[in-house]
Amino acid sequence: MAQHPAAPYYGPPGGHGPWPPPRQPWGQPLPRRRRRGLGVLVGSSVAGTIAVAALVVSIVMVSTTPQPEPQPTGTDLSALYDEGLAARPNSVEIDIADHPLYDAPMPEPVDCDTPSLDIGSDESWQDFATITGDCLDLLWAPVMDDLGLSSSTPEITVTRESPDTGEEEGYTLAYYESDWNRITVVLPNVRQLSAQIPVDEREDVWIALMGHEYGHHVQFATGILDVSHDMRWNAGSEDDELDTLRRTELQAECMAGIGLRGVTGGDGDVLEAVNANFNSGGDLDTHGSASNRAFWLEQGWSEETVSACNTYGAAAGEVT
Repeated sequence: MAQHPAAPYYGPPGGHGPWPPPRQPWGQPLPRRRRRGLGVLVGSSVAGTIAVAALVVSIVMVSTTPQPEPQPTGTDLSALYDEGLAARPNSVEIDIADHPLYDAPMPEPVDCDTPSLDIGSDESWQDFATITGDCLDLLWAPVMDDLGLSSSTPEITVTRESPDTGEEEGYTLAYYESDWNRITVVLPNVRQLSAQIPVDEREDVWIALMGHEYGHHVQFATGILDVSHDMRWNAGSEDDELDTLRRTELQAECMAGIGLRGVTGGDGDVLEAVNANFNSGGDLDTHGSASNRAFWLEQGWSEETVSACNTYGAAAGEVT
């Protein structure tokens, strides 16, 4: 049974081709890099302590001197306070097959200079994934603004530890966790696959991967992901649960097409290379057939509105 309400989405997994699970031992997650300027912050806090101490002394000195009673002046602002501002927003019913998101025009490409990727360097993976995530955030921002949504940028992390148990169809390259608003790239697995991708195509493939995981973030920010979780949780059969999961994953794959075009600038060779490396292998119960994965990636790449990614309203044959 899937976790509820926030089971992580692993996708797209490495089961798209003849790639056995990596055998290298898993290490521990990378420690976070210390932010620059810590010394300045520490120095500032000391200065702040001194300033507070001086303020306390001045308050003590003033309080020993009798002061006249203050006279009320001006407007009583409490009379103008709108108690409705303290109320929680009204709940909104979400139809994931007829969502306002689908009316949005496709985001326009953004000026994004992703760094070169050194697949052997942990730091290079972190920088590449983080900057790609920032570019995707910039790409999707107009859509979020048009919908009136405020969505925080997902945290981007990398790890040397795999979440795989050995029972999956393939192995996990990256995953999104809605509870923590976090995208994590699994380093040993992406390195394993990188060795089988032509050098000049690797970065485009990993931009598509980040676009897929960011697609899950878009689903979360728009409420689609929560409804999808509920549908899986309440599914009457394993087939129904898998159908919902495939629709969710194929929508994220369509959004990967949006991200790929938006970040790389729209060269058709890029789409062909990503499909050749990700979506030309075997069929997957959780992520759909190879042909359908390629179809939805191309939908996100080529169509004019986000309705191209409405997998929840698609015919069954398009999401098998």
